[in-house]
Amino acid sequence: MRLASLLLFSATVYAQTTQSTAIRTFSPSEEVNRVLPSWIQFGGEYRARFEGYTGGSFKPETTDSYMLSRLKLNVTIKPTWWLTFFGEGYDARAIAKSPALPPFQSTWDIRQAYAELGGEKQMFRVRVGRQELNFGEQRLIGSLPWTNAARTFDAVRGTLHTQGFRADIFTASVVNPIDGTWDHHLQGNNLHGIYTSFDKLIPRATIEPYVLWRVQPQVRNEAGVVANLDEKITGVRWIGKLPLGFDYGAEAVDEAGYLGSDRIRAWATHFVIGETFKAPLMPRVFAEFNFASGDKNPKDGFRGTFDQLYPTGHDKYGLSDQMGWRNMKDVRAGVETKPGKNVTTSVVYNDWFLASRFDAMYNATGAALFRSANGTAGTHVGREMDVIATWTIIQPLQAGAGLGHIFPGEFLKKTTPGNAYNFPYVMFTYKF
Repeated sequence: MRLASLLLFSATVYAQTTQSTAIRTFSPSEEVNRVLPSWIQFGGEYRARFEGYTGGSFKPETTDSYMLSRLKLNVTIKPTWWLTFFGEGYDARAIAKSPALPPFQSTWDIRQAYAELGGEKQMFRVRVGRQELNFGEQRLIGSLPWTNAARTFDAVRGTLHTQGFRADIFTASVVNPIDGTWDHHLQGNNLHGIYTSFDKLIPRATIEPYVLWRVQPQVRNEAGVVANLDEKITGVRWIGKLPLGFDYGAEAVDEAGYLGSDRIRAWATHFVIGETFKAPLMPRVFAEFNFASGDKNPKDGFRGTFDQLYPTGHDKYGLSDQMGWRNMKDVRAGVETKPGKNVTTSVVYNDWFLASRFDAMYNATGAALFRSANGTAGTHVGREMDVIATWTIIQPLQAGAGLGHIFPGEFLKKTTPGNAYNFPYVMFTYKF
């Protein structure tokens, strides 16, 4: 844990020595935009991250380290107040990683390209084209910016926004990044939904009910037959603030439907409570519980494994992303601090269990990692300790570093060699 201590110490020292107001530096896009008409503006971002791991697949002497580089360039054209065109290209590369494939690498492609009628301050607007979709805490639908080839959708989205109420109605298909050719969505793999938000019903609280419908062709069911997925999802998210610095949040999701002859019945929940203290470093202490159902019998024609859809799952159940919101129980707690105006640090603990001992352990992407077919490996997956620090060095330049360490539990020790897993990273982001 020496790296963890060093990260916290470095962030604290920087916070004590930096000025209270961040210094701005040269921005190429600002210089270009200054001489352009206001209806056309350019922007961009470059990010570099060095990361790696030891104990891959919880095996001894299984290591990797590599550099991820991502450049994004965008243009906004707004010929009138009610019409906007936005385009964004990107180049994501994985250096010293083999094989270099998505989501690590996707060279020179179109990330976003849409037209929008209306605007943020208008009651109604429609956005058509390739775009990001982010709802709530993004536990089900998000753009996953942590990955080098971040997620987008080919979608039509309408938004109605009035005082105290917002509703988003959309039909979308996720874009599959393919290195070396134009990215495209899979025909028939669609997600439709209505996501609403009420922020005046309860004082200092927001309630977000939603209904989603997912359809996907050519999915194999428990009998091994290729069939069509037809899944309905209903959920609600509730967040708010309480006196004395307390905050809370909860989300509950129910899934039902069919995959051919298989019946789908799955659910998930999330609960968190935190308190921010008026003290040096402005510490916020929090505790949360996450649950997602698993399948109790892989051959009975009932699918109980929760479908996490298209989440921004990074660091929601551990920095290493070895656990996702499927067949899991997660007890999570930590403390977040602000050693300086432009610095944040956090120390977080996760304790993982399987919801069903007959189902697999799934990672943040939703992929099955390990399984005990007869259910004799127990349910305790393991524990993870994370330390993360971020700071704004100068206004457009942000740096971050972190370390995640997994202590394998009974399940991992019986289904793998049981070696500890380490995930360190250092990252720099420059927006221009």
